[in-house]
Amino acid sequence: MADTPPTARAAADPRRRARRRQRRLAVLFVLPALLLLGALVVYPVVFSFVRSLFDASGDRFVGAGNYAAIVQDPATLKAIRNSTIWVVVAPTLLTGLGLVLAVLTEKVRWATAFKLVLFLPMAVSFLAAGIIFRLAYEQNPDRGVLNAVAVGIHDTFEDAAAYPTARPREGHGLAGGAGGPYSTEKPVRPGEPVSLGLVGVAPDAVPAAAAGAAAPPTAGADTIAGVVYLDFAPGGAGTPGTVDPGEKGLPGMTVEAVRDGKVAATATAGADGSFRFTGLAAGEYTVRLPAANFAAPYQGVNWLGPALVTPAIIGAYLWVWTGFAMVLIGAGLATIPRDALEAARMDGATEGQIFRKITVPLLAPVLTVVFVTLVINVMKVFDLVYIIAPGPVQEEANVLATRMWLVSFGGGNDQGLGSALSIVLLLLVVPAMVFNIRRFRRSGT
Repeated sequence: MADTPPTARAAADPRRRARRRQRRLAVLFVLPALLLLGALVVYPVVFSFVRSLFDASGDRFVGAGNYAAIVQDPATLKAIRNSTIWVVVAPTLLTGLGLVLAVLTEKVRWATAFKLVLFLPMAVSFLAAGIIFRLAYEQNPDRGVLNAVAVGIHDTFEDAAAYPTARPREGHGLAGGAGGPYSTEKPVRPGEPVSLGLVGVAPDAVPAAAAGAAAPPTAGADTIAGVVYLDFAPGGAGTPGTVDPGEKGLPGMTVEAVRDGKVAATATAGADGSFRFTGLAAGEYTVRLPAANFAAPYQGVNWLGPALVTPAIIGAYLWVWTGFAMVLIGAGLATIPRDALEAARMDGATEGQIFRKITVPLLAPVLTVVFVTLVINVMKVFDLVYIIAPGPVQEEANVLATRMWLVSFGGGNDQGLGSALSIVLLLLVVPAMVFNIRRFRRSGT
């Protein structure tokens, strides 16, 4: 092989020197980012892995002991179960909801304003969103907006109990457990008057239509008549068990005449508390106030109870991230060739067929990216779970991230086990990240 001419070598040397200078300059510019990446990512990962091999004190090497403890701890297994529910449910719902909303917004007049409204929750931090939904999920309908709506709807279709706090005076003719039913202690025969005195009703809870209680009226041989009244006179005067001046009747109270365990007659107390059973056969009866008169008012759904706390938190997550999914899928939807859609319509395809057989297949790459991105995000969810779940049900709502924090810093003080949980979480997230990076690279080529 012939030697390279001196003129060629002379021309190549400046080019090599220029390339070396460019590489050195590139390293100089990249070095701060590499140092920062090493300090904030590489070092914590390596340190966490090493720390996971030691016990809680950090002095005794336990090897894989912390990793074995993960599968033996019921609370950690529950966190893994909840994380699985999150990964399966939240990204699927968000991707489907984002797809539907992205398609629908193309057909509305104010699409931009609609997208802006749905995207606004993305501007709210998870901390603020958690506080908002913690208040929205409050059990007390006077504070929790969701239960206020639920109670309003319930009371629209079903009447509330008339006197939920009422109860009889002990030893004055009525007996029964708390909340009813309350029955007369002695049998009653037709023609005998009955006085059913109750206490525990606040003055402002007595209906405005209530009149002064009437003395038990006389009745015929086939009739039982009586009065249901508030056995408390203003100022505390009067005799317990007796209808005194100033005492109010309890209108609307349901009263039953019971014989041999069966309801023989039913009546409703009038404005003065009086009631009457007519057409009764001779014999002994028990006069009863059914428990429906004293049922506690409907308080709505226990959103943050053990059974619903995880779905409730997922609902808050959907509120925050629906706009993100809709905007990304909407951007992909804008790239679909319109001629393909128009050709399908001209061939007689319905909108449903176009959606299933054209829109969704063409959007598959975008839907995959959105789904995988949400999976990565869901695996790291922490703020919403920690803020929304009350202390007594925190364990029922825990995911891997919150369990890791609680074990390490939230009272467990076992940073060995916490570090093992962080490594497990990293190993679960890395495959989804690699998948997304490869897809981005393929789409860019």
